Amino acid sequence: MSQIAVIGSGAWGLALASHLARMNHDVLVWCHAEEVADQLRESGVFAGFPDVVLPSSIRYTADLQEAAADQDLLIFAVASPFTRSTAKRIAPYIREGQRITAVTKGVEDGTYATQVEIIRQEIPCAAVSALSGPTHAEEVVRSLPTTIVSASEDPEFAAFVQDLFMNEFLRVYTSTDVTGVELGGSLKNVIALAAGIADGIGYGDNLKAALITRGIHEICGLAVKLGARYETLWGLSGMGDLIVTCASMHSRNRRAGILIGQGKTMEEAMAEVGQVVEGVYSAKAAVGLAERCGVELPISREVNRVLFEHKDPQQAVRDLLLRERKAE
Repeated sequence: MSQIAVIGSGAWGLALASHLARMNHDVLVWCHAEEVADQLRESGVFAGFPDVVLPSSIRYTADLQEAAADQDLLIFAVASPFTRSTAKRIAPYIREGQRITAVTKGVEDGTYATQVEIIRQEIPCAAVSALSGPTHAEEVVRSLPTTIVSASEDPEFAAFVQDLFMNEFLRVYTSTDVTGVELGGSLKNVIALAAGIADGIGYGDNLKAALITRGIHEICGLAVKLGARYETLWGLSGMGDLIVTCASMHSRNRRAGILIGQGKTMEEAMAEVGQVVEGVYSAKAAVGLAERCGVELPISREVNRVLFEHKDPQQAVRDLLLRERKAE
């Protein structure tokens, strides 16, 4: 049995906490507010999973110092816009060599830093890995079969996380390509927004297939330029995550895209989804990174124009289809 603290009490953090508690690990969840911790202690029910009772062995706290103390692993599961601020707050309590795994997907607007990079910048004494893949919280919390990738430049650290999480419901693979695993998980959210927009307009499966296929082409082009391995992007944390996020109604990014395709603004869509839509933040970062690297991202660029320049979504699709002729 290991001692594990999950930093963040959203859907993904609680799904992982539930999975680990069912494996008899000692699990503590940090909540951003005491009232959230009190509600979870008293009811054992999270609003995102109203028909699921979380394991009673999970403990909850709103004290970051308590969450950081004597843990074998810290799991960073706060929404990506809050990763840096939370890392700054917890940094004074982190011991040298503390193992931290980032499970949130996103690239920081402005700095273009991934979640692992942000945590390393704010907590330089820690060892940081990533855990990513085609994993909807709504299914993991119900023990539906799932696969995921544990990524660290240190193979022993990647295997440590693999051993903690793996059971008959959750198969864990390892990788040393942290850049590829993180960028695959982050950039696919932008393509999922595009797929959702197409669904909201009422376009069919042909366009969805095109967006997924050309989307992975975009992701590979940028990620490989930034040091990722090509084969990583065609694995679970790239193509696998892209497929599930573009196809599932569990996907916040797809749901937000559908609403935008139906005529809502980005702000209205995010408010209706009611959770952080990571692709909105990664979209700006993707285009900024592409300009820096000299890589063309036509789908991501059109998504940005729809989100931030109020471009008509149907015109965005037409402009994609009427781009200059080229060979595949």
